Amino acid sequence: MNVDLIFKIAAIGILVSILNIVLRQSNRDEIAMLTTIAGLVVVLLIVVREIANLFDTVKALFGF
Repeated sequence: MNVDLIFKIAAIGILVSILNIVLRQSNRDEIAMLTTIAGLVVVLLIVVREIANLFDTVKALFGF
């Protein structure tokens, strides 16, 4: 795993939080919630892909 993965997740979190603040200030709470959920889904997809890579590496290491 690289440090850039942590930076990607942090950048997505910062972007989503700024969008959330701006949207809540303009009284668009529903869109702010959808933005938060979309950011969470994107981060979860990144993490799941990295976990799949980890399992593939372990499988190749033990020759399964």
